[in-house]
Amino acid sequence: MYIAKDLIDFDIPALKPNDTGLTALSWMDEYKVSHLPVVDGDNYYGIVSDIEILDHHLPEEKLITFQDAFIRPIITEGDHIYQVIKQISLLKLSLIPVVDANEKFIGIITLHDLAKKLATMASIDEPGGIIVLEIKQHDYLLSQIAQIVESNDARILSSNVTSQDSNNLEVTLKINVQELSGIIQTFNRYNYTIKASIFNSKFADDVKQRYGYLMNYLDL
Repeated sequence: MYIAKDLIDFDIPALKPNDTGLTALSWMDEYKVSHLPVVDGDNYYGIVSDIEILDHHLPEEKLITFQDAFIRPIITEGDHIYQVIKQISLLKLSLIPVVDANEKFIGIITLHDLAKKLATMASIDEPGGIIVLEIKQHDYLLSQIAQIVESNDARILSSNVTSQDSNNLEVTLKINVQELSGIIQTFNRYNYTIKASIFNSKFADDVKQRYGYLMNYLDL
């Protein structure tokens, strides 16, 4: 399980209230982000964005002069990675600060590092196949799904559940084997609906390539 303190990137510095907008823009360009936290010691003021600096047309002014434009999202060091994803996605941030229980600044989590951890959680680099099931919500039993996979001498590397509507779920399974025919037959015997199955190396290469494109985009 990943929590916020495990995701901190200590290489990216925080700005000080007396830094100028020009300094902020320069650091944002250097570290390939569009936001940076403003911190005095461990006192967390909030986040400034490149858009806010440019909108104020005062890049040579100190950041403290437009503190009212800062937003102040908070992630605590013990928050789960899903809470981090929710906050960073909801506010459309390139990074998010992490604080302790007293709201004292600890460090920064970047969108780039978050994407890398998500790839690890999804076992993108692991060999194997993928099965996508469509299941009624009231029929969803992960224990039974795992039992079916394991009865075919395989195991689930990762799983993802998304709600299709009020009645149906889509369950995506990454499995550690590419030969899925036996597993699929067993799912069919249990009346599961197989929405898709992918088990060739070309697909795996395509997923890795798309992930590479994403990471390159985040590095721009």
